[in-house]
Amino acid sequence: MDPSQPTRAPTALAVALGYDPATDDAPRVTASGRGAFAEQLLEIAFANGVKVREDADLAEILAAVDVESPIPPAVFATVAGILSYVYRINGRLAEFHGRPVDATPGTAIPGRPTP
Repeated sequence: MDPSQPTRAPTALAVALGYDPATDDAPRVTASGRGAFAEQLLEIAFANGVKVREDADLAEILAAVDVESPIPPAVFATVAGILSYVYRINGRLAEFHGRPVDATPGTAIPGRPTP
């Protein structure tokens, strides 16, 4: 590595997940992208208060899944843990603000940590 050259950050990767217990048997990939598109996904998530979790290995696995397809069984337990966390956080925030609890997390995006 040449110290005079700037260090490049790895290409961003983001995967959005959705889960509607009324219609979905399992969480599904709702969007996936690298580079500028991944950055846009993350910006949208942050702007809408969506919880973001950094997990490079999980993001790579999920990026291989077709959009609108369910997640693979091999990562179901990991994704279920993330969604469970989001459900709990959404409930706590709603209770704190005196609003009814909305247990639908919408989207979780493994990619990079929230700023």
